Amino acid sequence: MGLALAAAGRTNRAADVGSADVPIGAVVIDTDGTVVGIGWNQREELGDPTAHAEVQAIRQAAGVLGSWRLEGCTLVVTLEPCAMCAGASVLARIPRVVFGAWDPKAGASGSVFDVLRERRLNHWTEVFPGVREAECAALLKDFFAAHRTGSAGER
Repeated sequence: MGLALAAAGRTNRAADVGSADVPIGAVVIDTDGTVVGIGWNQREELGDPTAHAEVQAIRQAAGVLGSWRLEGCTLVVTLEPCAMCAGASVLARIPRVVFGAWDPKAGASGSVFDVLRERRLNHWTEVFPGVREAECAALLKDFFAAHRTGSAGER
């Protein structure tokens, strides 16, 4: 989770260009414990609605491993994955997802929806929530508090 938190910190480097992404970070770890993908939220920076941290990390891992099937890998992310990211995890056949903070508004890994454990899908995922939850939640809380006061860039 430490590497995912570090990746989340990379998002706000774009703040000086007038917009800042929500600080969310993700890593994909292979069966040997090697990091094969790192991603951070880049929706604002890239103008790409799919540039979530998880999707970025999954894309990089698939490239490094030479396969879209990330069987045996673990996705570690600072915020509970949304429906798109949970779906991408299922499609990539990732068997384990570890996340920090819950997302009570858009979470799709147990809070609002549970895409990762949806029995009607062709792949199921073990979910390990709440890892370093306080740190992950504080990162988001601090970002939004600063954003509301204008110190994180204008929208």
